[in-house]
Amino acid sequence: MSFGRRSLNRRALFTSALAAGTALALSACSENDELADQAGSDQGYVSGSGVVSQVAVEDRGDPLDLSFETLDGKSTSLADLRPTPVVVNLWYAACPPCRKEAPDLKSVSEEFGDKAQFIGVNVRDQEAAANAFIQNYQVPYPNMLDSNGEMVSLLSGVLPPQATPSTVVLDAKGRAAARVVGEIDASTLKGLIEDVLAE
Repeated sequence: MSFGRRSLNRRALFTSALAAGTALALSACSENDELADQAGSDQGYVSGSGVVSQVAVEDRGDPLDLSFETLDGKSTSLADLRPTPVVVNLWYAACPPCRKEAPDLKSVSEEFGDKAQFIGVNVRDQEAAANAFIQNYQVPYPNMLDSNGEMVSLLSGVLPPQATPSTVVLDAKGRAAARVVGEIDASTLKGLIEDVLAE
């Protein structure tokens, strides 16, 4: 699978080009959050640069599949979620850009409802820390602990190592259609989901 730069719809391209302005606007979402205010500084977390890539339908690889248990104790798999597009977001609680993007992920997941399934993948924390984050940011979609690295391994052909946060959008067949390495904003995410829904 080749993740080259492709033309984004106007909304996503415009948002991507104004990343600095978006980061400033998003700071209002986490006004009193010291960790969120550190986003973009070198405080020990690993983050990509918010780079958006899309894959043409004909260039997408095989469907991705993984069975897992969510933090609320439910067993599911990526295959079970088809043909609904899936948004997979990698995060951990002390990651400043993860905190900054949490309100946008929440609002977009609520806006799309059952048209897109969101899955949060915690890549570092124990259950208590993950649940505290989920409660604090009122995350409405299922989350899993990737303690053994299975989801990260599954996405290793899509994402560079240790890029947190990162977001991958799977199409109706479960194939990686788009990725954002680094913090994502609502407008970009909506554009990527709309592109997949329009296929």
